[in-house]
Amino acid sequence: MNLLQAFETSAQIPQGDLPTPEIKHRIAIAAPAATVFEALSTIGGLANSWTETTSGTSEVGGVIDFRFGEHVSSMRVERLLPDRRVEWQCVASHPDWVGTRVSFELEEEGGKTQVAFSHADWRESERFFAHCSTKWAVFLVNLKQLVESGAGRPFPRDIQI
Repeated sequence: MNLLQAFETSAQIPQGDLPTPEIKHRIAIAAPAATVFEALSTIGGLANSWTETTSGTSEVGGVIDFRFGEHVSSMRVERLLPDRRVEWQCVASHPDWVGTRVSFELEEEGGKTQVAFSHADWRESERFFAHCSTKWAVFLVNLKQLVESGAGRPFPRDIQI
């Protein structure tokens, strides 16, 4: 297949079959997976790593509200696999977030927990997408700081970008 044929073939893919933009990050945390899981799956852990004004129900089917000043992002807890996975679906927030999925995969390796983060099913990848990618990296560093030292820097004390 030559370059022109490859281009013509890719141009024929139906729009609905194209992959959606996805934010991905990976970080190693010097702690057992159970400790990291607790920080990601409880209101207290999330309030100490993402935003101080976190409320709601952190069980499967529950909704967690994350407040950033006047803005609120509401995430429904879709899946909790102890010490392995946390998954949310955004049910209310900025229009670009509604319907997206957030997941944290945990794997112990070499005395640390590897956290593979994903924020999937974005409709587009423009400026807000790039901003959110950076802020998710800040959140993951806060999570690492919280779990390793006992003190995170959640919003509004997080790194401003």
